[in-house]
Amino acid sequence: MNTANIVLFESADGAVTLPVELDASHNEVWLTQSQMAILFDTSKQNISLHLSNCFKEGELEADSVVKESLTTALDGKRYKTKSYSLDAIISVGYRVKSQRGVEFRRWATDVLHRYIVEGYARNDARLRQLRQTVEVISRLPESDVSVRQVLEIVQSYSRALDLLDDYDHKAIARPEGTGNAYVLTYDECREVIANMRFGSESSLFGVEKDESFQASIGDINAGFGGQEAYPTVEEKAANLLYFIVKNHSFLDGNKRIAAALFLYYLNCNGPLYSDAGKKRLADEVLVAITIMIAESRPDEKEAMVSLVMNFLCG
Repeated sequence: MNTANIVLFESADGAVTLPVELDASHNEVWLTQSQMAILFDTSKQNISLHLSNCFKEGELEADSVVKESLTTALDGKRYKTKSYSLDAIISVGYRVKSQRGVEFRRWATDVLHRYIVEGYARNDARLRQLRQTVEVISRLPESDVSVRQVLEIVQSYSRALDLLDDYDHKAIARPEGTGNAYVLTYDECREVIANMRFGSESSLFGVEKDESFQASIGDINAGFGGQEAYPTVEEKAANLLYFIVKNHSFLDGNKRIAAALFLYYLNCNGPLYSDAGKKRLADEVLVAITIMIAESRPDEKEAMVSLVMNFLCG
């Protein structure tokens, strides 16, 4: 068992903080009757009465919510102490008649309401990652794509937000992806660009400013010590899109070229259409991720790559 200070909820007179037993193997919280008396600002006898009623009425089964442990007192003697699980704590909280009990019920009801309506318990780390994504979206020009449409796309991919939350805690688990990727060459990409026709291209379309485009192609195939830098098709594709967009290698057409080569590379590694004829990536998703990358900051690279990979593996 571990003992930690856990703020169970915010009361009107400040945070109620108690030394709580936390069972790390089951993520379970345990309180004694004395601790519940402090939490709900009532007597230990009152807590005992409510617990007795919970068991008598069949609301809880004592075997599943009560445990006994040995506690060493100040006099050095060891005594048996009963602790009660979170289910018992909540049940008592809905029964106790005190101002603290009223506050607890309001808090618990609000948490339950948000969990049911929104489908998830609020998480500070996830909200920080969501705000980062929304900040990128907020910088998108209205003339390029509907901000609302992009936001709906991002919000629909909750798995991507889970991935960003894992990354924030350095425990990221990217999609497994597909191995044995097709090796893309610079000359092949130049041929694709030469055959791109949009009807109103300037003479600057596809003209390279420097050698950064060739470097982008080389980077996705790079490796060291027999290990590839980007071992899966999805990771290579996501980084290819990111590198071409962010390196801004061409005098004109950077986003269109990046998106076209991204699709071309995916097609080289498998069909872009399902057996039912559905596109692997919807048009609006392709537009959204390309513009989001263009508007993102350098420190948001991993977030953008992770989102693209989730779109591909979702």
